Amino acid sequence: MKYIKKPRSFSEQAEVLIGRGLIVSDPQELIAYLSRVNYYRLSGYFYSFKILDARTHAEKFEPETTFEMIRARYEFDRELRLLLMDAVERIEISILRTRLVETHTLQYGCFGYVDKINYNPKFSFAKFSKLIREIEINEVRSYEEFIKRYREKYTDEKYLPLWMAVELMSFGQLFTFFRYQHLSIIQKLSHRFDIYPPVMISWLHTLLYIRNACAHHVRLWNRPLPIRPKFPPKKRDPGWYSPTMIRNSHIFAAMTIIIYLLAYIDATDNWKKRIKQLIDNNPAIPLRTMGFPENWKDIPFWQ
Repeated sequence: MKYIKKPRSFSEQAEVLIGRGLIVSDPQELIAYLSRVNYYRLSGYFYSFKILDARTHAEKFEPETTFEMIRARYEFDRELRLLLMDAVERIEISILRTRLVETHTLQYGCFGYVDKINYNPKFSFAKFSKLIREIEINEVRSYEEFIKRYREKYTDEKYLPLWMAVELMSFGQLFTFFRYQHLSIIQKLSHRFDIYPPVMISWLHTLLYIRNACAHHVRLWNRPLPIRPKFPPKKRDPGWYSPTMIRNSHIFAAMTIIIYLLAYIDATDNWKKRIKQLIDNNPAIPLRTMGFPENWKDIPFWQ
C-alpha cells in the first residue's frame, strides 16, 4: 500500500480539524499555532478526544472538544518535560558524573576505566572496546578548553583521566559504564540511596529513557514507560506499596523515583513542590492516565 496523503498548508490543516468537529473560536489563532507546532506532533494529543463516526466510520472529535483543551494538554506536557529534564540532569550529574567517578577512581585510579579487568566479567570485550572507542571519539570531537590544556601539558598520556572523560560522555555512555561496574562499585553507590543495586540500575535505565524522550520533545504525560523500573522489596521500603501500590508502567512511577533520589541528593530541593504546582494549575488533566492513583497525595514520598 502506497502513502498517498498530500501536504497541506497550515490553513488547510486547520480546516481539516474544524471539519472533524474541533471547536475553534478563532481560526487564525489555530493556524498560527499550527505554524509553531506541526500538525503531526500535535496530533498525538488528539487521540483521547477522538471517536469513530457511527455513520462514516471516520475519526472525529468528541462533542464539545475545543482547541483550547488540546493546547492545554500540549502545554502541560511541554512544562512537564522541562521539569523532568531539569531533575534528571541533576541526578545524572550527582550520581554518574560525580559520585561514580569518585568511587571508581578511588578504587582503580584515574585511568582504571580503560582496563577491562576493572569491569564486571559480563561486560564483553566487544562492548568494552566500543565504549572506550566512543570515549576517544568524544575527545576528538570536543572543543572544550580543558581538553586542549590537558593535551598540551601531558603529552605522554594516551587517555583522559576519568573525571575529564565523563564530562564528554552522553547519559547512555555513562549508564553503560555504570551498569557494567563490579558489584562492589554499584553497591557503594546504591547504599548511599538505601536501595539495592538491581533497583538502582533499573531506575537509571528508566531515567535514561525519560531524558532522551525529553531531549527529543516526545509526548510523555500519558505514554506507557517502555523501560519499567523495579521497586525495593515491600519489607524494606513499604512506601512503594502502601497506602497504594505504585504502578511501574507510567510516568508517575518515574516522577516518584525522581522525588526519592533528589531527597538524598539535595534535601532542600523544591522539585516536588514545582510538580505539584504544575498539576494544580492544570486541573483538567486526567491524572489516572499518567499512573496517578486516587490517593497519590497520601504516598509518603509525595507528602
